[in-house]
Parts: sequence; structure tokens; C-alpha cells
Amino acid sequence: MEWSTLLSNERLHDPKYSEQVNRSIFTQDYDRIVFSEPFRRLANKTQVQPLYEHDHVHHRLIHSIEVGSVGRSLAMAIGQWLVEHEIIDKGEENSLANIVQAACAAHDIGNPPFGHSGENAIGEWFLEKFTNAKGMFADLDPILQEEFCAFEGNAQGLRIIARTEMYRNDGGMRLSKAVLGAFMKYPLSAATKKDLSDLAYKEDGYFGGKKFGVFNSELPLFEEVAQTLNLTKVEVGSNTWWRRHPLVFVVEAADDICYNIVDLEDAFTTGELQFDVVRQALFDLADKPNRDTSDMSEAEQIAYLRAVAIGKGIENCLEAFKANYSAIMAGTFSQSLVEAGKLSKQFEEIKDLSKKRIFTARRKTELEVSGHRIIGNVLSGILPVYEQLATNNWDRKSLDDHSKQVERALLLDLRGISNVEQALHSMADFISGMTDRYALRISRMLSGT
Repeated sequence: MEWSTLLSNERLHDPKYSEQVNRSIFTQDYDRIVFSEPFRRLANKTQVQPLYEHDHVHHRLIHSIEVGSVGRSLAMAIGQWLVEHEIIDKGEENSLANIVQAACAAHDIGNPPFGHSGENAIGEWFLEKFTNAKGMFADLDPILQEEFCAFEGNAQGLRIIARTEMYRNDGGMRLSKAVLGAFMKYPLSAATKKDLSDLAYKEDGYFGGKKFGVFNSELPLFEEVAQTLNLTKVEVGSNTWWRRHPLVFVVEAADDICYNIVDLEDAFTTGELQFDVVRQALFDLADKPNRDTSDMSEAEQIAYLRAVAIGKGIENCLEAFKANYSAIMAGTFSQSLVEAGKLSKQFEEIKDLSKKRIFTARRKTELEVSGHRIIGNVLSGILPVYEQLATNNWDRKSLDDHSKQVERALLLDLRGISNVEQALHSMADFISGMTDRYALRISRMLSGT
């Protein structure tokens, strides 16, 4: 892969768009994302800690902004190194930084309410419907069932930015192909992910295939992106996937740095982890700074160590990118930058601490239990509208009065639905676009409680 194509500023479905003299397309991409309604809704979506319990912990919007800040710094440092080695032209380091910041801003835009447990709840609801399927669920091509049964927020994110938001069904936000490439953490479809084993992928190079990242409906859009960027294409039988854009690793690293470190700070804020536990973990990651903090409060000490630890995390990932540059550009690098760096042990210890003490906390568990029920209630509540559409050959005018009331009350978007695949994606669009609080309100309305 070559930077000359990887940094393409050609817009999806708008190739003739000209860049403004004082404002790059990549900067415009960032603006389009942060001013969008899906981005704004992240302010009321759970990161880790339940939003109902504490006003001073991270939600997904703040997390996305912070990831963008870290990603921009890391990308700028990488860009300067590439300039120094005459791999890219001077000035293009700014392009790298802007591309990564935009992709970071969008990286969680497809996540449903209630965090990753919300993804599981959506998948489980669809799985139940496909088991002994009836009605429209029996009509969906079995190859496509995995998209819904293993619902994936990353694929939903691509659907938002490349299809449903702004220029609906015509390129979505019409972002640059470089930003779309940097966003695509998992460059393969659900069908490909299911058909090929993890071993087969790993034997043929790293592919970012822990999950899938694109629905069948958006696959032609990503194929266009991959072709312009000249991402390495791999074909195995009838299946196709692509090597990751090198900047995906930078976006992923920024996310890894932020959530590992900030989850600890939030756990201290909520009282779920004691000061000494959080301080020691951050102190080790920050490379044991020798600053006298005796005059600081506990919260100030944690904030200081958090800041230093983030800086060390950036340095760690910069060195990992340099050390593995050839494999990254060849598409065969098989780790994250955090895992490949010298601080991997410290990051792994923090992950273990989070799994044992944060992710199993009572308040988080309560949120996941209630969120699971809420998501099921909402999907079951809107299902009759879509079943009626299917029965009446997708004619919206044929809906009965109650279904029309539900459509109006919930602002269900039924435009352009002409088959089961589109209907199920419309349902997933609706539930994944909800905030935590709105999902609760609609669940109560639909169930009459």
C-alpha cells in the first residue's frame, strides 16, 4: 500500500468536489461528523459507567472527542517521522492528523444504547426471531442473518456515515475515502467472517477480523473506497476482504489508550476502585514519574497521572508503529500498536483489572440487565408495523391507523423499504440510534407502563 493513494481526498459519491484553499476536505469531514445528529446523540449513550448514576463520568461523545485528540497527536508524530524519512511530502503530516481525528470522532457513532451489552441484546433479539423463523424473518436470505444475529456497531457506523446521514442513499456524509478507510476497523462482511475461520485469516496476514465491519447493503460502497485507496484485496473462494488501512491502527491505538486509562479514572470517581489501586496502575503506566504530588488532592493526583500516562501511551504506540512499519504497510501486521509496544504489560494489567473490578460492578450489571429488556421491548413494540408492511407488499399507505400512529409517534423512517433486508436494517437503525434515556422512555410508552 502507498500513501499517495491512501491519503485520497476524493469524496464518496462526490468525486468532483474541490478542496477549499483555507480548509482541507479532511477538516470538513471532521466538521460534518461532529455537527451530525448521530454524533450529538453520543452524549447520552453509556461508555462504561451508567449515565443515570453519576454526572461526572465519561459518555461516548466525550470519549470520542478525547480519542480524536489522542489520535491527532499520535498521527502527527507518525507523520513527522514519515516526512523526516522522505516517505511523504512535508505538509502531509497535517493530512494524517486530520484524517485520524475525523475517523476517531466517528469510531463509536454506530454504537447502540447501553454500550456493548446493547449490541448483544439486539443480536439476541434477532437470533430468537430467526430461530424457527416465521413471517418476514423466514424470507431473509440465510447468508444475511448473521448481520443481525451478531449485530455490530462498527458496521452500523459505516452505514450511518456512508448511507443514512445527510445525502441519504447517495454517499451519506460524503466523507473522503481516506477517512472512510481509516474508520474501517474490520474490512470484511459478516458472511465472510462466518465462512472463514480465524486461523485461515491469521495464516494469511492480519485482517482486523475479530468482528465484521460492513453490512451487505454497504459492501459496494466500501469496495469503491478500497479500490480508490488501493487497499490490498484478498480473495479466498467466493469471499473477499481487505487489508487494513495503516491509519486504522492509529485510530485503534487512540481508542485503546483512552478507554484503558480513563475507565480507571472513572472507576475512582464513582468509588468502584480505591485511590491506591488506581494510582498504582496509572503510576506504572506513566513510567513512575518523580513529581512531588503531596500537595495534591487524590482526584488531582489521578488526573495528573492520567495525563502523563496518555502521553506515555502515545510515545509507546509511535515507537510500535515505527518498528512494525513494513508489516503495517504490507497489511500483515497482526497486533494492535498497544500490544506491540514496550508498555504492553502495563496495559494488559489494566485490562485485567477492568475486567475483574469494573466491568462486573453492580451498577454496570444492573444497567445491562435493564438495557437488555428495554431493547427487546422496543424492537418487539415496533415489529408489528414492519410485519404489516411486509404483508402489504411494502406499501406504507396500507398501514392501519394504529401502525400509522406508532410511525408518527416514534418518527419511524419507513422510506424506501421494499424487502426484508431493508426492513430489518430500518429496525436496527431505529434502535441503535437511540440514546439510553430515549430507549427507556419509548420502551415504557410501547409497553404501556
